[in-house]
Amino acid sequence: MTEIAADTRFAPRPRRRIGGLLIVERNAMVYRRTWLILFSGFFEPLFYLFFFVYPLGDLIGEVALDEATLEYAAFVAPALLAASAMNGAFYDATNVFWKLRYGKVYDAMLSTPVSPGDVAVGETMWAVVRSLIYSVAFLNIILVLGLVDSWWGLLILPACFVIGFGFAGAGIAAVTWMRGWQDFDLIQLVMLPMFLFATTFFPLSVYPEAIEWIVQALPLYHGIELVRALSTGAVGTFQLVNVAYLLTMGIVGMFIASKRIDGLLLK
Repeated sequence: MTEIAADTRFAPRPRRRIGGLLIVERNAMVYRRTWLILFSGFFEPLFYLFFFVYPLGDLIGEVALDEATLEYAAFVAPALLAASAMNGAFYDATNVFWKLRYGKVYDAMLSTPVSPGDVAVGETMWAVVRSLIYSVAFLNIILVLGLVDSWWGLLILPACFVIGFGFAGAGIAAVTWMRGWQDFDLIQLVMLPMFLFATTFFPLSVYPEAIEWIVQALPLYHGIELVRALSTGAVGTFQLVNVAYLLTMGIVGMFIASKRIDGLLLK
């Protein structure tokens, strides 16, 4: 442990909420000249929608969802919105790896009243901000296209906040275990199949029963189910399970990240 870090470990700390906001402020100042980077991930779901979903929609036709049928674009668009919220949160959270291992950003912060726990909270908050930026941009697109069919859609943005929080906490916790840039391949090995198979493009009923249980355990599945239910108006008690799953993932992830960052920086 460095002498500065050792001294500040026992120094008075600000309340966790204030310390976390300092991290958010720092990140906002860093990005104010490179704000276009924040919108980069917004284009990926847009490309899927216009160059994949709409062309296939003419061939697939309508999709059966519970007792209703939806045009293919209306079925996939909420899933792409949930995936956009996930990407904004998770991939911003992975920036913590560079700050932690190479930039030594947090080492400097320890000479201030900011604690490792504040770092975890603040980075989670900032990742949720980026998630909401993606979500707002893509939500406006699908609203203009008429792909939201219910007044429950007013709750889509809060739902994206929950999705962003869940994946931000999990993402920051995950990167604290990474040893090098090669470990990002493992993240892609998890994220891409989850995006493709978590009912993004196909309903759950197309899978064999044994596979259905695996799909329903995926975090993105719960995000997609939540946003899709709000978009179509098919809201039920299972959406409470979706919210509880994602909130638990975020809280547990943030707690693990706090402990891991504490161990890595103050040793």
